[in-house]
Amino acid sequence: MPGNGSNFLVSGSYDQTVRIWDPRASERAVMTFKHTGAVEAVLPMPSGTTILASAENQIAVLDVIAAKPLHLIKNHQKTVTALCLASNGSRVVSGSLDGHMKVFETTGWNVVAGSKYPSPILSLAIITSGPAREDRHVAVGLSSGLLSIKTRLSGAQKVRERERQKEMTALLAGTIDEHDRKLAKKRPRGWEKRFRGRDSTVQDADIIIDDSNRSHNKKKNQPEWQLDLHRGRYREALDHALQSDIHNNPTTTTKNTRSSSSSTNNTLTLLTALHHRSSLSTALSHRDELTLQPILDWTHKHITHPTFTPLCVDVAMHILHLYARHLGRSESLESQVRRLHRRVRVEVERAQQACLVLGMLSLCVPEVGGEGGGAA
Repeated sequence: MPGNGSNFLVSGSYDQTVRIWDPRASERAVMTFKHTGAVEAVLPMPSGTTILASAENQIAVLDVIAAKPLHLIKNHQKTVTALCLASNGSRVVSGSLDGHMKVFETTGWNVVAGSKYPSPILSLAIITSGPAREDRHVAVGLSSGLLSIKTRLSGAQKVRERERQKEMTALLAGTIDEHDRKLAKKRPRGWEKRFRGRDSTVQDADIIIDDSNRSHNKKKNQPEWQLDLHRGRYREALDHALQSDIHNNPTTTTKNTRSSSSSTNNTLTLLTALHHRSSLSTALSHRDELTLQPILDWTHKHITHPTFTPLCVDVAMHILHLYARHLGRSESLESQVRRLHRRVRVEVERAQQACLVLGMLSLCVPEVGGEGGGAA
């Protein structure tokens, strides 16, 4: 426990007690607090007169001088597993199996901040840095096996992070060119000369690489489907990606899916990006039989490949949702959908047969093991 010359130790236990020990009198605890549940964590406050103890979903504020509880914090839904200090002792941070991390002020014990994690919290710590010992990192251990570390940004870092977020938003919205023009207007005049001057005065360099044309060449060498994707033209991007795959491998059959995997990376990458942007419907809508045929052909070709199956199923379900009412009106579209249905049905029957064979083998294994021992 903190305090000038303090020799006391505090412990919490699953026997539902918090005990204070004096090493000079080790026969028994000098003070014991009884709780209604198993104690998961204890935290002595910097004053040396107060202890926090978590039991079940409650945090008890215990007064050592008066030998009684002062307050009971009930802001978590499940067991509180971790407690730690923050802001030089003026804040207390708790973590719980409900996945919530909460920050309390130490005057009225009110919640002033918090965050939600995807898994139950088992442990947490506030990491400080600098002469002022400012809170810099929050490290949280989760029951899923992950360690989450969040960092508080400084003033300059916050500005850079905001700019990065704006650039990412513009990239996803397809307005990156407009964003770059606005950014160029904000730059002071002469900044290019200043930076070029710095580059020209580099000393002690064996090799100087001139990459002044790198960004221009990179943009020039980008395929059309990538440019359309950046500009938010999702239908055109999908058409160009499919054309690129057909051009790279015009003679590939469905039996040669493995050898053609390298030529289908464009469409796979684009469809994955559209899926994450929730833009598959936009890319697949407002089409006719001719523009739907390459998409259905690509789906029919790769839907049985384990790598492509989830994405192909997603594409097929979107197409059925968008064009189900047109199946009776278009003979071409209906025949393409029936062809895809037959391929899926054959694959499902194969999977069922494989399950039957696996079941029969599992029945045979114990018998073989009984006769041949380790041979099974």
